[in-house]
Amino acid sequence: MNTTEHLQLGGTGSTLSLSGLLREVSDDAAAVHPMKNETIGRKHPARGVLVSRRQPTIVFLTVCTEKREPWLAQKEVQKSLEEVWRSADTWLVGYYLLMPDHLHLFCAPRDVNFSFQQWLAYWKSQFKRNHHDQPWRFQRDGWDTRLRRSESYTDKWNYIRENPVRKGLIAKPDDWPFWGMLNVLPW
Repeated sequence: MNTTEHLQLGGTGSTLSLSGLLREVSDDAAAVHPMKNETIGRKHPARGVLVSRRQPTIVFLTVCTEKREPWLAQKEVQKSLEEVWRSADTWLVGYYLLMPDHLHLFCAPRDVNFSFQQWLAYWKSQFKRNHHDQPWRFQRDGWDTRLRRSESYTDKWNYIRENPVRKGLIAKPDDWPFWGMLNVLPW
């Protein structure tokens, strides 16, 4: 078929030339991708965590406090978060570290019927419910990354442990009291 031939449009009695069809497809593609020559990046991570049955699923999560308010690094908050994470056990928390305005943790699914996003929303809501009399709030989302190799877990944990040192809060990682491990997350 050459570009001057016409196509019958599915039982409508209408016809369209092939060149007209190609122009419409091209126009639609331009409308869908108006910045096709610009770099497109993400402002937020893609939703969802792929749980693989072929290799362990360990997720590295960062959650910030609302407006980056510095209330997290306290024994009362640490104790409460540990209780919430233990009760919200569809995902298991491994190592975690609390900074004044954000936290890092590693987690893995225990029950694949509950998504990572459901678990994250649940434990945040439980923490908020337990502290309704406090102004302690988390930002709506978090930043999560699924680890792909066992070395990533160790490397990221060692880097995270240095956070309080890099911020000038302590001299060496072992001096920071706001960290722990609730479950062993085997690779």
